[in-house]
Amino acid sequence: MTFFQYGDTEVDYLRKRDPALGRVIDVVGHIHREVTPDLYSALIGAIVAQQISSKAARTVWGRMTSALGEITPDIVGALSAEEIQSFGMSLRKAAYIAQTTESIRSGEIDIHALPYLSDEDICRELTRLKGIGVWTAEMLMTFSLQRPDVMSYDDLAIHRGLRMLYHHRTITRPLFQKYKRRYSPYATVASLYLWAIAGGACPDMRDYAVPAKKG
Repeated sequence: MTFFQYGDTEVDYLRKRDPALGRVIDVVGHIHREVTPDLYSALIGAIVAQQISSKAARTVWGRMTSALGEITPDIVGALSAEEIQSFGMSLRKAAYIAQTTESIRSGEIDIHALPYLSDEDICRELTRLKGIGVWTAEMLMTFSLQRPDVMSYDDLAIHRGLRMLYHHRTITRPLFQKYKRRYSPYATVASLYLWAIAGGACPDMRDYAVPAKKG
């Protein structure tokens, strides 16, 4: 099992840049967040996790790995979209997985070249694929490539963590960018703590989100 690698350099920097986040770091301690070094497996896992809860994603992923043994382009490429769907996802998402796999097998996307690209180029390359958006590319950069400065504007839990930490009712893009600049060049580590906050790691914090209008 491999975990996202960070240490004193990153947390000391974040403590100095943001005392509020620093207090969270001290309370939560070191976060052991599992990563998937294999790029293809990580990419398929990110597609599986799109727009569903972490618990649901783990369930679907568990079914896939139990049935297939390994998640490789050749193994997944031998399945139809309907067979992929049978693991517990929508047919549309299964089709995205099938199409992504074919693009990688055909060489349209050189997944082995991704580690040598910039964050921006990785996003540009992956979002050429149908069903792959910026969020999915950012999750691959975080949980496979371990890029140090990733913080996803499209991640709802990141928004929740920011609201809880700084008592905001909503997170606009300019406000989000302000915090990302503050955390840079270690925004990925900050993201780990924002996810922890959103998940209830600091029971004294609450979400200040604007209530949805009724009717």
